[in-house]
Amino acid sequence: MNSLGEKQTLLIEERDDRLLVRLNRPEVRNAIDQQMVDELHEVCEYLEQQPKILILSGSPAANGKPGVFASGADIAQLRERRAADALAGINIRLFIRIAELKMPVIAALDGYVLGGGAELAFAADFRIGTPAIRIGNPETSLGILAAAGASWRLRELVGEPLAKEILLAGKVLNAEEALAARLVSSLHEPAELIAAAAALADRIATQDALAVQYTKSVFHAPPEAHPEIDMQAQAVLFESEEKFARMTAFLEKRTKK
Repeated sequence: MNSLGEKQTLLIEERDDRLLVRLNRPEVRNAIDQQMVDELHEVCEYLEQQPKILILSGSPAANGKPGVFASGADIAQLRERRAADALAGINIRLFIRIAELKMPVIAALDGYVLGGGAELAFAADFRIGTPAIRIGNPETSLGILAAAGASWRLRELVGEPLAKEILLAGKVLNAEEALAARLVSSLHEPAELIAAAAALADRIATQDALAVQYTKSVFHAPPEAHPEIDMQAQAVLFESEEKFARMTAFLEKRTKK
């Protein structure tokens, strides 16, 4: 049990500085259905009120079955959706909300990371994976497009030529290809994946949380917002108690050497 309560499609572990959220529909390879979307919105609402690092992961390998992050959106539900559903932005509104969380989001990937699952991973600030990952957006093979973020995030993440190969020609990247493209920053054995995500979260947690939040916000600001947004954010941080405490500690440590 945790402060968010039990969920049908998610397993949640909470610590003071982070939330580990596992997608938990292993019987359908963690296909993202409406229930999972609703529950992830509840996670976002909680983290908007109590900012913490978010680690997103899927089902670990078990009983001879490989691990999986998310094989995509639930096709049975997608098939029944019509124009009004597309205009409602069911998945994209959630993924934008995840991307805009104040503290960083880490996606720990294993196995299939496809379609909506890939777009969920693209919304994270960091992506790490296992040698078993397969990342791609096969939406055009199903008569639709990747409309929940891949159509613009992929170009930013991997560049236009590779983004087009993934989106228009259905290329699915293996682990080494994803690492070479910097779509993931590191690879780990499945048993070590969550520990690696936790180690990254530990590094983030040593930073000043307010400075991390402002840096993330400024980093994702549109070009026309700079340099004004940088100066405004720095003005707030220059007055923070944590800035004075950390800089004083640094100077005192240097003096003792």
